[in-house]
Amino acid sequence: MALLLRALAAVLGLLSVATGLWQLSGATAGLDVAQTRLGPTPVTVYRLPGAEPAPVVLIAHGFAGSQQLMAPFAVSLARAGYLAVTYDLLGHGRNRSALLGDVTAETGATRNLLREMGEVAEHALGLPGADGRLALLGHSMASDIVVRYAAEREAEVSATVAVSLFSRVVTAETPRNLLIVVGAWEPGLREEGLRVLRLRGGETAQEGETVGSFAAGDARRLVFADGVEHVGVLYSRESLAEAVAWLNAVFGRTQTAPLDTRGPWFGLLFGGLLLLAYPLSRLLPRAAPAPLGANLGASLGWRRFALLALAPAFLTPLVLRVLPTDFLPLLVGDYLAAHFALYGLLTAAGLWLSGSLSGRLREARTVPWMRTLLAAGLLALYGLGALGLALDSFALSFVPTEARLPLIAVMIAGTLPYFLADEWLTRGARAPRGAYPLSKLCFALSLAIAVALDFERLFFLIMIIPLILVFFLLYGLFSRWAYRATGQPLVAGLANALAFAWAIAVTFPILGG
Repeated sequence: MALLLRALAAVLGLLSVATGLWQLSGATAGLDVAQTRLGPTPVTVYRLPGAEPAPVVLIAHGFAGSQQLMAPFAVSLARAGYLAVTYDLLGHGRNRSALLGDVTAETGATRNLLREMGEVAEHALGLPGADGRLALLGHSMASDIVVRYAAEREAEVSATVAVSLFSRVVTAETPRNLLIVVGAWEPGLREEGLRVLRLRGGETAQEGETVGSFAAGDARRLVFADGVEHVGVLYSRESLAEAVAWLNAVFGRTQTAPLDTRGPWFGLLFGGLLLLAYPLSRLLPRAAPAPLGANLGASLGWRRFALLALAPAFLTPLVLRVLPTDFLPLLVGDYLAAHFALYGLLTAAGLWLSGSLSGRLREARTVPWMRTLLAAGLLALYGLGALGLALDSFALSFVPTEARLPLIAVMIAGTLPYFLADEWLTRGARAPRGAYPLSKLCFALSLAIAVALDFERLFFLIMIIPLILVFFLLYGLFSRWAYRATGQPLVAGLANALAFAWAIAVTFPILGG
């Protein structure tokens, strides 16, 4: 039966990957997509070949994102006849320049991001096929940037689309012709969207209602995209349709075209890669004569596990609150490295004091360590190679620039203690059922406590915690299958430490002096 399940998973996985790749690769069919650089800034232009001159829509991604993430909006708007332009913001993706200035000050990093947007907008308006009119679209962190830019250059910007909006500078009059799109699963931003809508429409204005006048330039609308959160809102058919319809209304255009609904195909691709990992994991070499792990015991297992999991969750943010954690030019990445490291060291100390580590380590002396390293290398190769290339091609910049390579090495020093200790804690022949997901919830709780203790500095972690949980789920399945095949929790501990260090180092924005 097990062999049959693995064969079925392999067939379904291959079909899913092939179908997903075929559909995603054809997402830009019929469009002219040109990549260039404006100084250090990578820029991509999407347009219909032979189209009449049309307005430019400048599209900016959010914190820890890159221009690939905004492709569904760019493709949908280009198909509708607009000249859509995306770019990597300073410090993000493959941008060669760091994000300079204090990220908490309006005169710091924000001013530099506005300057960069102005340079890209000037370049875009000078492209062949641009008719001189400009609209802006920004997600999350960039929603504040597009709102500020539109408010400062009111005569230049005809419309603004703010996705997952938060900004302190919106007024009843500015920016002109503002569409706000928020995921229905973004509770805090839903209230913020209503507040901004009611600045123009009064206290009775509701989601789905358009207030003001396009002719006067003070139209405003709020939409809650059904069934999506902070990232899913970028792939929502409702989000894309509302953006196209809003800009058509502002510019008096009627051209429509199929939307770039790549979300399901993206899910199919990654679902297929996940399915393939199940049969492929059986090819990993056996790395322990008998399954290793904490083996907390049947009777006291849950009590000991709860103490070992909860103590680091509460102690880590309290200790780091009084320690310096700004040692990397990586926005909140340095704090995450410190959080991972201290959390892991506290977990390891708890395992040692409880006797769940020292005795088992004596058994580990007979482990074939070369097989452990080989298995970890193969697992990391799949996790970073297959998944990483898919991410980089269709969703998020994942191939590191030269400046990010040393950051990966430093991040590994942080993630390694956590993943080695956590794998040892949650694996073993007598590990409590559900130990792995519960330990990850404890880590998310710990990050939430850290944000509450230092909200201004760690605010951006609020956006990252859900993505960390998704990564925990995905790589947790890899970990489970690898452990069954190898009997060695350190295999996934090593591989997952590298995967998380890589993901943080290549996506979080690089800061300058």
